[in-house]
Amino acid sequence: MDLKLIEKYKALGIADILDHEKFNNISVVHHSTVLEGSTLTEVETQVLINEGLTPKGKPIIHSLMVTDHFSALKFILKEAGKKRPISVPLIQEINSLAIRNTGSVYNTILGVVDATKGEFRKGNVTAGNTYFPNYDKVKDLTRDLADKISGMMKSNISVVDQLRLSFDAHYSLVSIHPFYDGNGRTSRLLMNYIQHYYKLPLAIVHKENKADYIQALIDTREKQDLSVFRGFMDKEYTHLLKSEIQRFQEIKHPKKGRGFSFLF
Repeated sequence: MDLKLIEKYKALGIADILDHEKFNNISVVHHSTVLEGSTLTEVETQVLINEGLTPKGKPIIHSLMVTDHFSALKFILKEAGKKRPISVPLIQEINSLAIRNTGSVYNTILGVVDATKGEFRKGNVTAGNTYFPNYDKVKDLTRDLADKISGMMKSNISVVDQLRLSFDAHYSLVSIHPFYDGNGRTSRLLMNYIQHYYKLPLAIVHKENKADYIQALIDTREKQDLSVFRGFMDKEYTHLLKSEIQRFQEIKHPKKGRGFSFLF
């Protein structure tokens, strides 16, 4: 990761621009929900969040995915700002908010699981050829992960290690797959939580790179090498920062004849 990009981003004061945070948050929500199947465009996402208007002709569940994710994002930004430690209840609360109106209730031989309440799964799950840990290990694995993250966040670590911690937490939680619904969204929100905790720009997994994202997760598991996923996220983060810096500079110093334009 080129730390000069982070320094330049902060020095330009991009995050201090009026409404930039909200526009950036909308982008985070848009890309994350599209990864999970939403068909809303970024403009439709913006209109839904800002004005409460759902796009015509598209499944209502896609709009609910967006509004749920936005609520969860606002929650993690607030809690990270208060420096709340990472814990199992926090992770469950993030999951609960992320799928509040889209999660399901599962009847299993071990009992009922209401996914909308952030309850852990009580059954084994797979995704393609990937087998996730047995359900009876989920609680302990999630607790161990939360304790490890929280412990590292109590120490004085470099910016590089802060970013790696956020990427590793993302990978580790989605690999545990502790919930029936919303594991990807929850894992990306946990990553964003750590980034906001350290006052870093929020990372986005861009929708157009979904196949590479999934492949990076698979390759990391097969090779048991976190550097694979870190490398993918480094590229995503670098792309995001460069795009934001370029857009800001074009607004501040538009090329002759181009004039001023808004993203939305």
